[in-house]
Amino acid sequence: MARHPVGPAGYVVGYALAEEHLRQGLSVVAESVNPLAVTRDAWRECAVRAGVPWAEVEVVCSDAAEHRRRVETRSVDVPGLPMPGWAEVVGREYEPWERERVVVDTSGQRPEESLAALLRALG
Repeated sequence: MARHPVGPAGYVVGYALAEEHLRQGLSVVAESVNPLAVTRDAWRECAVRAGVPWAEVEVVCSDAAEHRRRVETRSVDVPGLPMPGWAEVVGREYEPWERERVVVDTSGQRPEESLAALLRALG
């Protein structure tokens, strides 16, 4: 069993699997915290190398109190996976996006509403 967090090795495996699936004609949704440009670039490059279109999506919660409540009350469905607390979430290094992407603000929305907003944006 892998220790958590698996760190960079987990991302490398994820990139390889995503690219392989794309090359097979499958769709891929790579949902992960990507606070650094290097990881965002790596996910995009999977699609570029596979020769398929891609969309980059940044999901935010603009209401800090709501964001904190969500962090502090979430549950995890992976046994033994440690979840970062609020201090770790806000203290995480973050590099602002420098290219076009779809931004979905989940503040005040149910998950279904956020999904609908994303689907409209992707058109």
